[in-house]
Amino acid sequence: MPSAATNNNDYQPTSAQIQVLQTASEFAYQIWQSRTASCQTFLRSYPLDHTLTRQQIDDLIQDYTLDENYQLANEAKVMSGLRHLRILLMMRWIWQDALGMIALEQLTDELSEFADGCISFAKEYTYQELVTRYGKPTFINEQGNVQTDDMAIMAMGKLGAHELNLSSDIDLIFVHQARGATDGDKAKGTRSIDNKRFMTRLGQGIIKLLDNNTADGFVFRVDMRLRPWGDGSDLAIHLSALQKYFSLHGRAWERFAWLKARVVGQIESPFYDQIQALIRPFVFRYYVDYSAFSALREMKSLIQNQVAQREDLDNIKLGAGGIRDIEFIVQAFQLIYGGRHPQLQVKSCLQAMQALYELKYLELSTYEQLQAAYRFLRRLEHGIQAINDQQTQRLPHDHYWQHNLAITLGFEDWQALLNTLNSHRNNVNIPFERMVTERQVPAKEDTELEPAHLEEQIASLDQVLTEENRAQLQEFWQSKMVANLSDEARERLDDAYPVIVHALLAHQEQQQLANTALPRLIALLEAICRRSIYLVMIAENPNATIELIPMLSASPWIAKELAQYPVLLDTFLQQRYRHLPDKLELHDILRQQLLRVEPNDEEELLSVLRLFKKNQVLAVAASDVLAERPIMKVSDSLTYIAAVVLEAALERAFAEIVKRYGYPIGQDGDPVTEADCGFAIIGYGKLGGLELSYSSDLDLVFLHKIKEQGMTTGEKSVSGMKFAARLVQKLMNYLNTQTRDGRVYDIDMRLRPSGNAGMMVVSCHAFETYQLEKAWAWEHQALVRARAICGDKRVTALFCDIRRNVLALPRTIEQVRIDVTSMRIKMQKHLGTSQWQQQAGKFHLKQDAGGIVDIEFLAQFAVLAYSHDHPSLTKWSDNVRIFEEVAALGIWEEQVCQDLTDAYLRIRAATHQLALSEQSLLVDESLWQETRALVQAQWQHLMGVDSTE
Repeated sequence: MPSAATNNNDYQPTSAQIQVLQTASEFAYQIWQSRTASCQTFLRSYPLDHTLTRQQIDDLIQDYTLDENYQLANEAKVMSGLRHLRILLMMRWIWQDALGMIALEQLTDELSEFADGCISFAKEYTYQELVTRYGKPTFINEQGNVQTDDMAIMAMGKLGAHELNLSSDIDLIFVHQARGATDGDKAKGTRSIDNKRFMTRLGQGIIKLLDNNTADGFVFRVDMRLRPWGDGSDLAIHLSALQKYFSLHGRAWERFAWLKARVVGQIESPFYDQIQALIRPFVFRYYVDYSAFSALREMKSLIQNQVAQREDLDNIKLGAGGIRDIEFIVQAFQLIYGGRHPQLQVKSCLQAMQALYELKYLELSTYEQLQAAYRFLRRLEHGIQAINDQQTQRLPHDHYWQHNLAITLGFEDWQALLNTLNSHRNNVNIPFERMVTERQVPAKEDTELEPAHLEEQIASLDQVLTEENRAQLQEFWQSKMVANLSDEARERLDDAYPVIVHALLAHQEQQQLANTALPRLIALLEAICRRSIYLVMIAENPNATIELIPMLSASPWIAKELAQYPVLLDTFLQQRYRHLPDKLELHDILRQQLLRVEPNDEEELLSVLRLFKKNQVLAVAASDVLAERPIMKVSDSLTYIAAVVLEAALERAFAEIVKRYGYPIGQDGDPVTEADCGFAIIGYGKLGGLELSYSSDLDLVFLHKIKEQGMTTGEKSVSGMKFAARLVQKLMNYLNTQTRDGRVYDIDMRLRPSGNAGMMVVSCHAFETYQLEKAWAWEHQALVRARAICGDKRVTALFCDIRRNVLALPRTIEQVRIDVTSMRIKMQKHLGTSQWQQQAGKFHLKQDAGGIVDIEFLAQFAVLAYSHDHPSLTKWSDNVRIFEEVAALGIWEEQVCQDLTDAYLRIRAATHQLALSEQSLLVDESLWQETRALVQAQWQHLMGVDSTE
């Protein structure tokens, strides 16, 4: 034990102090009871009424990582020692906080210093172990000299600002200097590897020492999601790659994140200066940064939308007027004005607030209220987390702990605490609402929406509506639901109603469809009245509401989705469908939303994935209805959404399974990494062919390139095959779980090798063997539409090679014709229209002769029949580009391919519109005679057989 701060050997907490601990924390009190002797010894050396210095913290870390011979212990004992030390320190900090013996800044500073000390120790410990195996990482600098590469550990978020709370995770980013290789030498028993691999293992080692949850618990939960590109990217990034990322890909919300970035521990000054030279211009712009306003508005909207979505006043961080709102206010000012005022380039929220007041950006009253609210909320946060050592910002529901928390924070009872909390929230909400506000006004300059004109408009609407709709509207206003609304909700409904009436009349004037829209609008109003924040959105967005009504009349599917999930209304009222994001933008939007989910909160993860998918799909549907986008663009957007969701789900599932079992071993004999995870998702059918519709399921196959018999690197080790199976199970759980909000996607895995009898995930080698030796002809047809969606680039490249080789196998045209035709006839018998439906003049757009499947089968026939002589045919998985390639190669006449493409797009566009109208694909044959006859004629011409046989 290091030299004690005091030699008071008789030091003993009083019974009153022990009672305070019992009241404040079940977790800390249990530590005291179960380890009384070691707690007493610890508190004799470090009494409750003393603060801890960084030197004392470093001495403690050193002491608790030694073995019985006072030498640095092995990994297992180091991990155990650090966890025991954390438990004792947590007991002490919780006790000090409950007794009021430690100021907020001192507590967060000590917690942050302990984290810094543990990170520095873990880095040095892992580095020395790796050097003995691989030598030191080196690179050649601009002068041509060999330099030793180092890794800077960037503390982000609360740790970066020295504001760590009692149960914070720590957000880290690993940055090293340059590409290169270690100076390992086989003659000396070391092996040279590239710097990227060395730094990845260094990062993995640090995370393992601190984050792994053993029998002794954990030291800190480590969150790496803020690194460039997020989950699924390299664990460590070198300086030039970081510079490129900032200049080409850095987003406004990432400037928020890097605002608090700080290097942990000591690194050489040139390296430190290089990092600062990258960060400072990325975060702060010299001139007042007006370009940030639109991005800040979008971020504020995201925050507000989540508040409306969660309606969670129990959450003191995310709820309205909570910690996040304060941080947004302060950081928004820092981002906009920090380039001109170096005083604002500080990391602590309280220090930044003070600088904003001194620079006159905050009035005295606002400054005092925000500071008081921040201190109260952070103290309350500590009190909540102290109860069970849980990373939560939610008020307890249990009456016992509500009472205890109130007493611990100095209140007479729970209600008194809530009154103070609500007062602080209100004080935060006022300046938050003022930040980067942009309120819509109606497009027309006249006074149509003034109360004097409302009676006239209601009278006009009455004349327009059918008798049935007038009665339904009257029923709504006289319903129990409206009668039982709170005063605030009723006032909001009354404020929104003039905007709604105006929008209905505008729709009637333009399209004469107000009567179609009204019943769907009433269903939507019934859904949102009790969550009246949405009524405010309608009242404040009159122009957007005018454009909402046509969507309700055009698509009962859109209307139902909005009524069932009112949170989606925000997307419409902000008119986000005006711009459909590309795949990179979608990735960024989902990443921002997932960063707000705690790593172990699976329920919220599923909620975010579901709502992201629904929001984006509805935005596509809206643009489809209003903007009449081409079918190819619509399907591209829907396919991008699915790909982005799959990528995020794979990354999160991989991280969760690695946390449990460690990393599996790759085929090269080394553990896989986050960036090269050894797994890939392959899309078949509509997903593979870039042809998703609004309610398509996803046909998936999972491939891996790991050693199935090799054991994973974790304490709880499992075989590679078991790891792979658990990964796919977790992934399916994310995507396929049925909740009250539905599923993210319906998943179909029947196209995997051996179908339902096959393994959930197979190796690339097993997949190739199956395709070459066992697959049926129809499985090769399915492979035409297969495409790698996401995952390890080495696995996706290998799949592309296998697919190309299989599709280009030598086949006789006659045999392919027989195989494709027999499968087509079989499908039509099972799935086409019945005889009586045909007699009634019905035509199934997909399954009947002359429908979409005929066209798809012709594309597949062309690829399988001609790829051996024309390998470029294997390049595409979508029908349109396959026909383009067939024409370019002169295999079929250009006009034939164009006719088939036009018919295909025409039918697909119709299937989309029918899906939005919730109508069957069984249509009147008379409307499709020309298209159908064309497709059937081409089938007979190219296949030499009638598809109706």
